[in-house]
Amino acid sequence: MQERESLDVLFHDEWLIAVNKPAGLLVHRSMIDRHETRFAMQMVRDQIGQHVYPVHRLDKPTSGVLLFALDALTARKMGDVFSAGACQKRYVAVVRGYTAEHGVVDYPLKEELDKKSDRQASRDKEPQEAISAYHRLATVELPFAVGRYQTARYSLLALQPRTGRKHQLRRHMKHIFHPIVGDTTHGDGKQNDFFRDTFHCRRLLLSSTGLAFNHPETGAALKIHAPLDAGFSDVLAALGWGEIAAS
Repeated sequence: MQERESLDVLFHDEWLIAVNKPAGLLVHRSMIDRHETRFAMQMVRDQIGQHVYPVHRLDKPTSGVLLFALDALTARKMGDVFSAGACQKRYVAVVRGYTAEHGVVDYPLKEELDKKSDRQASRDKEPQEAISAYHRLATVELPFAVGRYQTARYSLLALQPRTGRKHQLRRHMKHIFHPIVGDTTHGDGKQNDFFRDTFHCRRLLLSSTGLAFNHPETGAALKIHAPLDAGFSDVLAALGWGEIAAS
């Protein structure tokens, strides 16, 4: 009998469960990826033997903290927490170039619609408020000509989205000319090719490493942390950021 695949559990009580989602895994079934057969929602359900309710999004190529509610009422309460901006989210990303030491991207985003699943949605909506903060953790310059420069520079960032728009961090980093490495939709193809060829990296270098919020039932302050997976950590180590990856 084939052993059932499971996900690393980061937190679990009678109301909530958080897992560490690997890159490349969909949260739930989607018309966008009809060929996919693996979904985090079904995997967690099978793992704990009960239905789970997704309360936020995490893009397919993004790894890290993924939170589910264990009943419909808690799901609604957590939805209110996210909608009110009362959940602090932390991501780590590798981006092209040297960013400022810290900054805030306040740039409204027009809703991204999918041709298949959003055929009935209005395409005339005004751009929505979108705000992302970041601070730089490290930089590196490599002696390789990637694009028009003779060397390649990268920054390791901690990112805090203050709103929850689709692909917000990826689009905001592109907007300030520091696209996230491995982003095939909003990124830099030459940088992506370089990381594939040099570091065997075929993933988006963006991971959700933390969620912090007050528990919807107990009121207790809850902080959930997800360690970077081996693939992400290996790339950081190759860039000389191994100690940061381990922290």
